Amino acid sequence: MNLPNPESLYARLRDQVAKAFSDRSELGLIGVHSGGAWIAERLHADLGFTLPCGFLDSAFYRDDFSERGLKADPKPAEVPFEVEGRNILLVDDVLYTGRTTRAIVNHLFDYGRPAKIELAVLLDRGGRQLPIDAQYVGMHIPLKPHESFVLTRDESGAFHLDLEVN
Repeated sequence: MNLPNPESLYARLRDQVAKAFSDRSELGLIGVHSGGAWIAERLHADLGFTLPCGFLDSAFYRDDFSERGLKADPKPAEVPFEVEGRNILLVDDVLYTGRTTRAIVNHLFDYGRPAKIELAVLLDRGGRQLPIDAQYVGMHIPLKPHESFVLTRDESGAFHLDLEVN
C-alpha cells in the first residue's frame, strides 16, 4: 500500500480546524498521548490557540484495561484550563474502534462537563466498535484488522507514517 504523506494529511486537518474555528480564543485543545498530543501541539502553534494545550492518556480509562494492561508508562494528565462549559477539540492520530476516544471522554469528564466535544484525527481507518466519529479528518483509509498505522515524529517535529502488519 502506498501511504500518504502525513505532512499533507496534517495540512488538510489543520485547514479544516482553522475553517471550523475562526475564533480559537476559548476553545480547549486536548491531544491524546502520544500521536494525538504531537498533532495537537502543532495545531496549537500553527493556529494560535489562546488557551494552553492539554493532554490526556487513555490507559486507565479503557474498558479493555484488564485485557490489555499497560503498554507503556501512562503519561500524566495536563488540562491547564477550565473544562466546565467549554467547547473542547480532542485530537488523536488514528481513529479505529472508538475505544480510545470513549476512554478519553470519560477521563475528560473528571475535569468537568464540557459544553461540546468534537474530534479531529489524522487518519480514520474504519472498523468502529462504538458509535464514535471524527468531525475533522485528514484522510479515511480503511485497513484490515491485522493492519495498523504507526505515526512517529523526528527531532525536527516532522511526522512519519508506517504500516504495521500483525
